[in-house]
Amino acid sequence: MVRMARATRTRAARGLLLVAAVAAVLAAVVQGGRAAGPALPAVLLPFAAAAVAATGLHVLAPRFLPDPAARDGAARYAALAEAARRGQSGSLEHALPGLARVVAEGTRADRAVVWLAVGPRLVAAAAHPPGPEGVRETVADLAALLARPDTDSVVPVLDGTVLRAVLAVRKPSAVTAADRQLMQDVASGAALVLRVAALNAELAERVQRAAALARELHASRHRLASARESERRRLVAELGYATGDRLETLRAEVAAARTALAGERPDPAAAHAALGRARERLEELLDRFRAVARGVYPAVLRDQGPAAALDEVVADLPRPVRTSGRPARRLPWELESGIYYVAASAVRALADRPADTPLAVRLEHAAGRIELEVEDPAHPLAAERLAELLADDADRLAALGGGMDLEVPAPGVLVLRAWLPDRVEPVVVETAGTEVAVR
Repeated sequence: MVRMARATRTRAARGLLLVAAVAAVLAAVVQGGRAAGPALPAVLLPFAAAAVAATGLHVLAPRFLPDPAARDGAARYAALAEAARRGQSGSLEHALPGLARVVAEGTRADRAVVWLAVGPRLVAAAAHPPGPEGVRETVADLAALLARPDTDSVVPVLDGTVLRAVLAVRKPSAVTAADRQLMQDVASGAALVLRVAALNAELAERVQRAAALARELHASRHRLASARESERRRLVAELGYATGDRLETLRAEVAAARTALAGERPDPAAAHAALGRARERLEELLDRFRAVARGVYPAVLRDQGPAAALDEVVADLPRPVRTSGRPARRLPWELESGIYYVAASAVRALADRPADTPLAVRLEHAAGRIELEVEDPAHPLAAERLAELLADDADRLAALGGGMDLEVPAPGVLVLRAWLPDRVEPVVVETAGTEVAVR
């Protein structure tokens, strides 16, 4: 509105000056003709005055009283020529800031921004005046850009039906039709440059995504190797616990039976008694092996899930354990076994002795992950000791993309929280090949 009012006032002043100039020239010529005498007939004086006024206005008016429309048109074509020159510079690093400057100066805007479309997002690639170094503004989409208070007008650059770039300006006054036309012309003239810049930005995002996935793959392999080693250590410990004393006792009973039968005076009764005790030790050893096998590969876990397998574990513990919750659906074996093993290890460590206070265990599947919470209001172990016992389980969780926390929210209360994502592969947020986040 301010610009339009200024142009109206300029045109009015120009018209008044023209009228005054023509009147002055007419008066001067007429008076001069009369003073010259009969050399110039009086009837021709007005015509001569008009000719002199027209000649003077043709020569002097464009110089001293320029037309605002003509001036704006010249500025527009100068801006388009500058935009074309910037687009042919061969360097996107110089072309995009130059385009932003052309738009800002051509529309008399406070700020002009060249946004590149990277998937659904818009990333500020250049601005005039430039923003802080190293800061790249990003908006979710074109609608979010239009909702910004610092955006008064935008012109999208399309590649068919695909948005590639957007020119945006912020003006202290109203955006005129001439401003929009200039922005449209600049966008049309620099469309190829903007498309190439947008494709380059999207390619850079894809390269970064590939690099991030490569790093995640390397880290996953390292975590899986650590988890495999922790499983090996756990299995060795379980087998050592199962076979240590029991196997030695079995060997002693078999040796006693052999001794009772090998002497000069065999004692079949003693040998029979020793073999009976050896049979009992062997049955205990087999039972222990079965328990180890259930821990390594629990059939209930495979058939019914971690909640049912955990119920089977707590049924044999001397301390009462309250379990609640279960996953809403079955999950991949790696995830169910990972959360089961940490739960089983925790309840065995905390409930292996009789106690009146029950242990609370809760399983929940929500927000894209499966969570375990074990709360012990009267824990027999210190948090540091429990963390040592669960170190291998924590490595397994980390290998699967999860984690574990131990908290003491109040004196005498211990809370264990463990979680895993509800899918095995890395969590990659991908939107049209642009935005990537690996968790």
